[in-house]
Amino acid sequence: MIKPSIAELLEKVENRYVLVNVAAKRARMLNEGTQPLTAKTFDKDVATAINEINEGKIKYRRIKRSSDTQ
Repeated sequence: MIKPSIAELLEKVENRYVLVNVAAKRARMLNEGTQPLTAKTFDKDVATAINEINEGKIKYRRIKRSSDTQ
């Protein structure tokens, strides 16, 4: 079984789509050289990002888009 499970991660973010976007963005940041926020790191940046999300080290906020799209 994969640890942490999707169910555990969904307690930290509002839905699967947000989870994927937050994890991908953080993995890109790690790949570009940003230091990990947790002591436990993995070979893969995505795994480290998911671990950071699970530990509550990653915060995010949603930005509402304007309805004026011209």
